[in-house]
Amino acid sequence: MTTLTQFIIALSLSFFGESNNENYLVYNYVEIETSNRVVRDSSQTRAFEILTNKCNVCHVKRNRIRVFTKDNMNNWSADVYKQVFIKKRMPRGKKIKLTSEEYQDLLTWISSVKEQ
Repeated sequence: MTTLTQFIIALSLSFFGESNNENYLVYNYVEIETSNRVVRDSSQTRAFEILTNKCNVCHVKRNRIRVFTKDNMNNWSADVYKQVFIKKRMPRGKKIKLTSEEYQDLLTWISSVKEQ
């Protein structure tokens, strides 16, 4: 679905830009593709920072099996979604809270993982 959307955007950009040049369409499509990879990478980086600072602090002490690393974090994305957004069980305690921006960053990361 994302690839189709990118193609439609690139196609519409070609009509507004240099419509006589066929390479323009390919250039825009590649540029959009690249920008999505950058968004995916930055959302994963922000999510990893949140998981490290807000989740691993407790998981290291109480749930060592589920300590998040860059290698395993995508595998746990569905569970993070379930525990944080559906059941609202995490993060536990009154000391560690997620800001609305952190919630949004986690959702962006989880969405990007589902698209892969």
